[in-house]
Amino acid sequence: MQFVVKRDALLKSLNFVQGVVEKKNTLPILSNVLIQLKDKKLFIVATDLDIVFYDVISDVKVLNEGSTTTSAAILFDILRKISSNANLNFDLKSENKLSLKSDNSDFNLLCLPTDNFPTFTDEFEGREIYLNNKRFLKLLNKTKISISNDDTRHYLNGIFLHLTESHGRNFLTGVATDSHRLSSSSLEIENVADFTSLILPRKTVFQLCSLLSEIPDKLTMQTSENKIKFSLGNITLVSKVIDGKFPDYKKVVPTNNTKTLVVPSKDFINSIERVASVSLDRKEGVKLMINKDNIQLSVNSANSGEGNEKINASYNSENLNISFNSKYLIDIASEVEDKNLKMNLKDSVSPVLIEDVSDKNSYYVIMPMKI
Repeated sequence: MQFVVKRDALLKSLNFVQGVVEKKNTLPILSNVLIQLKDKKLFIVATDLDIVFYDVISDVKVLNEGSTTTSAAILFDILRKISSNANLNFDLKSENKLSLKSDNSDFNLLCLPTDNFPTFTDEFEGREIYLNNKRFLKLLNKTKISISNDDTRHYLNGIFLHLTESHGRNFLTGVATDSHRLSSSSLEIENVADFTSLILPRKTVFQLCSLLSEIPDKLTMQTSENKIKFSLGNITLVSKVIDGKFPDYKKVVPTNNTKTLVVPSKDFINSIERVASVSLDRKEGVKLMINKDNIQLSVNSANSGEGNEKINASYNSENLNISFNSKYLIDIASEVEDKNLKMNLKDSVSPVLIEDVSDKNSYYVIMPMKI
């Protein structure tokens, strides 16, 4: 196997590979990336057995076809330190030695034979669904903040993707919750009636976000019984979906919260961040004393002191004191596109509905804290 490829093209691909390959593996072959040359193209494959990443690089000079696997982390680290747009000359000297030469550099990388690399046969019979790249990225970004890290309830460790209908229009909706907060975001799609609801795992979500934010190509999605495939330009990402039933989230979305608080999003975030600075443990709550035309925010830490601040806001009911996890509030407020954040409240212990006036297809629910 022998080929020449531009450093930037290969580095871009290996950059995405880093998000898939696990650093600590019981199977050494899973730390490696598969490099394959056939049909005058370079194929890059990486997997952790739950996600498979494929990329095809056409701009390559193939001298001899063949394949091998080598450490994804080491190859990535070398390429990062080689000057931009340099030519990389690869030559497989033996079954376990890959030579890489560029400018004045000369490396010999250890390899493992491709026989041990997992093979995948994925039959995707479902129809291809075309998605707007930017809108789907927005949906993932708005919902991923609420994905649970609690492995005992594995069905909450991802985004629940399902079809919803509103005013005669069809939407692909993503919902995530960790039982303290919930995020929901939808994008309108057409002619899709046969999409089966699924839970997209956390790692796949983050991998997709990095791909979508860098590659503007057309995005398609296809499902099989327990897997989902995303295609984006030359890149394909196949992932297992989470086996489990997502809870009926609609039950926790408040429908009769009549007290409305409107506060400037940026001021709100900055103010919470300032008063929360006194607390070393960010899980300590921020207390909101809500009045007709302002909010007083305070954080009181037994170990490090207290912080207080007042910001302007408008509120349509009698005074209310309520407390939240400051990190959760900042996460949600940071995703709100409108210059104002709208909170619909009931009392100091019931779930609060947060709306984004600039994005009618997204909303958030947050549980108050007892302080």
